[in-house]
Amino acid sequence: MRRRELYDAASGRGGPRLLPWTSPEGKPCYLSSDGRGYLSTLADSIETVQLSMGQELLEYARDATAPGAKALSATEYRWLARRLTEALADALRVAESRGQRIPDQEEAAEDA
Repeated sequence: MRRRELYDAASGRGGPRLLPWTSPEGKPCYLSSDGRGYLSTLADSIETVQLSMGQELLEYARDATAPGAKALSATEYRWLARRLTEALADALRVAESRGQRIPDQEEAAEDA
């Protein structure tokens, strides 16, 4: 599959896109578009921020749990665990969203 076809497939042309946020009730939100509108761009930006924040949090957690690091209080460890849980949930949602937009191998072979 050519690079442009992969971009088109990943930009939401294969069906509704899972967005990186949920409704106030915690339900998934989807966007049906060509992948080039304002909301698609906003979703891309939010995914980038979520993954960057997760990376920064991971670096902090590695430093905090490294041998010889100053021990954190129970409250600080709880805070770290909650933030890591949130970052993991965000990363899994981004992965699911992007995975849904990758065409199946069979579809790619048929289009070629």
